[in-house]
Amino acid sequence: MAKVSAKYEVVYIVNPTKSEEETAALVAKFTALAEQHASAVEVEEWGKRKLAYEIDDQTEGYYVLMSFSSGAEFPAELDRVFGITDGIMRSMIVCRGE
Repeated sequence: MAKVSAKYEVVYIVNPTKSEEETAALVAKFTALAEQHASAVEVEEWGKRKLAYEIDDQTEGYYVLMSFSSGAEFPAELDRVFGITDGIMRSMIVCRGE
């Protein structure tokens, strides 16, 4: 039988050149998107941290951890939206199982 729902964790890095308002707007956008399509959404903002290596000439990034439960189709859509959103430097979605 196919899995109906699974737990996922997402870490994404917002470009530090964005203002505090723009960063807060991006976090709110992805939180709202997750709340529409998933359940048990938890968001933890880690803040600015040094990157392990430069990305687009940046040495810092604003890290956000988000965890949620959803079907398999939502993480694929979320990954697509991360890829086309200006200001997102990197993102990684991991399935933690049931």
